[in-house]
Amino acid sequence: MDKDRPWQQNTLPVALPSFVCACVCLLNRSVVAQVGTMSPAIALAFLPLVVTLLVRYRHYFRLLVRTVLLRSLRDCLSGLRMEERAFSYVLTHALPGDPGHILTTLDHWSSHCEYLSHMGPAKGQILMRLVEEKAPASALELGTYCGYSTLLIARALPPGGRLLTVERDPRTAAVAEKLIRLAGFDEHTVELIVGRSEEVIPRLRTQYQLSRADLVLLAHRPRCYLRDLQLLEGHALLPAGATVLADHVLFPGAPRFLQYAKSCGRYRCRLHHTGLPDFPAIKDGIAQLTYAGPG
Repeated sequence: MDKDRPWQQNTLPVALPSFVCACVCLLNRSVVAQVGTMSPAIALAFLPLVVTLLVRYRHYFRLLVRTVLLRSLRDCLSGLRMEERAFSYVLTHALPGDPGHILTTLDHWSSHCEYLSHMGPAKGQILMRLVEEKAPASALELGTYCGYSTLLIARALPPGGRLLTVERDPRTAAVAEKLIRLAGFDEHTVELIVGRSEEVIPRLRTQYQLSRADLVLLAHRPRCYLRDLQLLEGHALLPAGATVLADHVLFPGAPRFLQYAKSCGRYRCRLHHTGLPDFPAIKDGIAQLTYAGPG
């Protein structure tokens, strides 16, 4: 399980809306703890509430089951992470050297085998279109995960374009590295850096010869988006006109990041509304920021 995606972790509050969590806590305290002394009539009184919650938030419950319960069970039974199982599937079903076919294979795995929690085809089309429009000479991705969005960016880069992608979890990065090379991209085009974003960003200029990032994709921890955006500003890595894209700004959400981008006066902001892959009823979005420059 990828540590950079908190809504995938085995915790109930991030998988459901806060209202559902509050109701569950209330039930735990007032019902479950007293189940031994509660009359059947009182217990039945809570049944409509439980049914209402299950119906109203059924998509979130399904997401919880697929991303936490089933995934944890399969991890225990196989001894492998879901990303490693997905790569094994790609090895046997995808065409090496064909990024498009590898992406389609990952989509099929996520829809028919195990939910991958990846960007998915709808967001992927938005990302590729923006990369092709902006034609960045250098791009930076924070949050490689399994390498899905990395392949999207890499295949849309202009000739001679370069992508640096950062992943904090070594085991997840190892899967992404193999996927990137299987797709046919060498280290001159796509370089994967293993480390924490807040530690890597200050070293991008000196250690990785990245003097400017014409396009940035934030796809790691939404609660870290604001911090890392300000780090990029502070180290003068964003040229005027740079594009910053941020995934998952609505679910699980990055309100402080969006508020800063809209109020600081240095960005033009646009929100591309989408849904989660395989869960279109759960609304999400990609934020597109255009940097006007310092001051």
